[in-house]
Amino acid sequence: SQIRDTDVAEQAAELTRLGILQQAGVAVLAQANQQPGLALSLLG
Repeated sequence: SQIRDTDVAEQAAELTRLGILQQAGVAVLAQANQQPGLALSLLG
């Protein structure tokens, strides 16, 4: 039972982490769509 509880907690933490990464990726894409020349200007 304790092993199962730990696994559930680890999976919940991983799901939260991946959700945050997904939201950050969506935000970056949204900004890139708003300002398409910005990425190119930052690169050089």
